Amino acid sequence: MKFFNNKNQNQKKSSSDLRYTISLYFLIPIIFAGISIFAFIIGLNLNMPAYNAITKLLLGTGLGVLSFLCGLLLFWFILKPIKQFVKKTESLPIFQERDAKERRMTREQPDDEIQYYSQVLSHATDILGKIEATRLFPEIIGHCNAMRQLFTHILKVAPSDATVLIMGESGTGKELVADAVYRQSHRFGKPFVKINCVAIPESLLESEFFGHEKGSFTGAIAQQKGKFEVADKGTIFLDEIGDITPAMQAKLLRVMQEKEFSRVGSNKSINIDVRFIAATNKNLPDMVKKGEFREDLYHRLNVFPMVLPPLRKRDDISDLTYYFLENLTTKKSKQIPNDRSQDQETFKIPDQQVIISQDALEYLESYSWPGNVRELKNTIERAALMSDTGAIEISHLPLNILEYGTGHANSFQNGTSLPEGVSMDDHLSSLEKRMIISALIKSRCKQVAAAELLNINTRSLWHRIKKYQIDVASLQKQHNLE
Repeated sequence: MKFFNNKNQNQKKSSSDLRYTISLYFLIPIIFAGISIFAFIIGLNLNMPAYNAITKLLLGTGLGVLSFLCGLLLFWFILKPIKQFVKKTESLPIFQERDAKERRMTREQPDDEIQYYSQVLSHATDILGKIEATRLFPEIIGHCNAMRQLFTHILKVAPSDATVLIMGESGTGKELVADAVYRQSHRFGKPFVKINCVAIPESLLESEFFGHEKGSFTGAIAQQKGKFEVADKGTIFLDEIGDITPAMQAKLLRVMQEKEFSRVGSNKSINIDVRFIAATNKNLPDMVKKGEFREDLYHRLNVFPMVLPPLRKRDDISDLTYYFLENLTTKKSKQIPNDRSQDQETFKIPDQQVIISQDALEYLESYSWPGNVRELKNTIERAALMSDTGAIEISHLPLNILEYGTGHANSFQNGTSLPEGVSMDDHLSSLEKRMIISALIKSRCKQVAAAELLNINTRSLWHRIKKYQIDVASLQKQHNLE
């Protein structure tokens, strides 16, 4: 009889943990045959009482064997393509990389074939979803559930002319989402005009929106078309819409309702056909309650709202990190002047793939990221510059991330359980390492003072620093910079 063997052969289990699971090739036909025999016995007893026990036994056994063989044959035809698909999927490099990552995170293996097939098919679906997202939205990096839901919303609203309101914290990628909506719409290829409402002075915003006539105000030396007129037949993106003044809100509302406006200094109406996309990092419903934003304009904008998740609520920080690292290899050049009187000569540094250690990545994944994706990108670029070896370690990360990580390291307290898939030894080692880094930061990398904070002798601290490969010199360099 064939049994499913757990691939993690090196993992030792106690006798109470040993489990054997019968192969699906036998389990399903046995169940199928058992049901057939049970139905046969009941029907035989009801309709054929004259048959003796031996005849019933022979008929039942024959039916059971036949049912088993039929079930085995039927299931073999169904399961064989699935097993072939799973086998081919396992051999793909992209699946092996993901599977290795999953094992590192969970440290557990499936216990039976059903769970194993379910895991493989789930991974395959996940990978196909990433490929589809990358094909349709190459400019947006992120494959967590929240981002996939966002991609679905983009595909639904983009073909229409519905107004889209993109909300989210600063640095979450609202402009990228607006670009994606435009690229997937039927207006793609027509004008796409972007206006940063907060970057334009209030006195010039109306002229920027609607244009002006010659002589309409001081400095208006010629007629000027506005952004709305330029965007005719296309799409207009109003970024930071929550920062415009109440007077400008009223004028914008009329344009959105009537699809017409007049240039500053003119009474002639200009009709336009545009699709509106707006974005803000403000809480517009709260602003409406406080009277800071017009309720009618809010409802006009809020036809199809999209809320971008902050980075701290996403589980794809590693994907973003690796993407930013891959794009650092093309920026390894700098200019060094030979002489003040001569032009600067550019010296090229050989391209080098920057990598990041698992410990440093864990710090990034545990940080709250108030600046979201923009802050993560800047952090990666800075850490890469701090590293002289092409490998980002913990010591190359900014102090605010290190201090946050050490302050939130102890999740095993007040009776709470360990993080999923993490052993007690690993957790204690990580906690000890973070405590040492925290003490070094607080003592400005003076090991004697750090040892006193940890209540251990200096020699013991030195051995632990060596054991965990903590780069004290880089930490000291960080302190001198910040």
